[in-house]
Amino acid sequence: MTGVDRPDAPPVTEKPDEAILSPGVHCQVEVDASSPVVRLTGVLDTASAAGVRDALLARLCDRPGPVVADLSGLRVADLAGRDVFAEVRREVADWPAADLLLCNPAVADPGQPGAAMAGVPAWPTLDGALAAVAAAPLAAVLTADLEPTVGAARQAREMVATGCQRWDLPTLVEPASIAITEMVNNVVAHAGTSMTIRLAPQDNVLHLAVRDHSTGQPAFVGLAPTTRTGGRGLLLIDTVARRWGSSPVPDGKVVWCVLHPDDETAALG
Repeated sequence: MTGVDRPDAPPVTEKPDEAILSPGVHCQVEVDASSPVVRLTGVLDTASAAGVRDALLARLCDRPGPVVADLSGLRVADLAGRDVFAEVRREVADWPAADLLLCNPAVADPGQPGAAMAGVPAWPTLDGALAAVAAAPLAAVLTADLEPTVGAARQAREMVATGCQRWDLPTLVEPASIAITEMVNNVVAHAGTSMTIRLAPQDNVLHLAVRDHSTGQPAFVGLAPTTRTGGRGLLLIDTVARRWGSSPVPDGKVVWCVLHPDDETAALG
């Protein structure tokens, strides 16, 4: 996904060397498909902040691992523009294998006071930011694109079992299988679109996410009456996961959850 559907979103291209800032455009987003870099040029202000947020989230949906936003050619005009990067980083904090870093020539060297922008790690050079990405490569991530068919949940469970075995998280096989089944079945029953399944470990914790192409957001209203048939998917996710949520993204959403081995050990005890 390289485009942004919002009418007020900045233009997006995968050919940075050919991008031209058009008259009247506040900010242009340039995606380098071969690297984690997203370049922003022009003026970032209140009017363009939402479009920049959408473009960054779209890139984070498409590519596992951290994304580097290169602000070398950008002027941030107001607080709304500055804070959009922290907003995006908070939004993806619990996604599997996702993070946002900045290249901002205005910041100090990393490790010095001011070496961040609104709480987002930043480096004064692009080489420095890319070196930080290379220094912490993805330990592991599994991704699969599935269609909304009756067999999708089974395929997702198989991927969860493979990941938990590979990452030595045996106590999470069952709860993660429950969570991913409900997340996938929700797409099959309600969204009816293709989906991307992604899971990754982080510090002995498992992160799961399902990205679909429906803008409808899941609604959790607590315990369902015992007389109601169905509708307990979100309750099951809420029961097995430490936390979960849904992130609106361009042309859809990402439903995610985080599972801790400690929770399963406590439940068994």
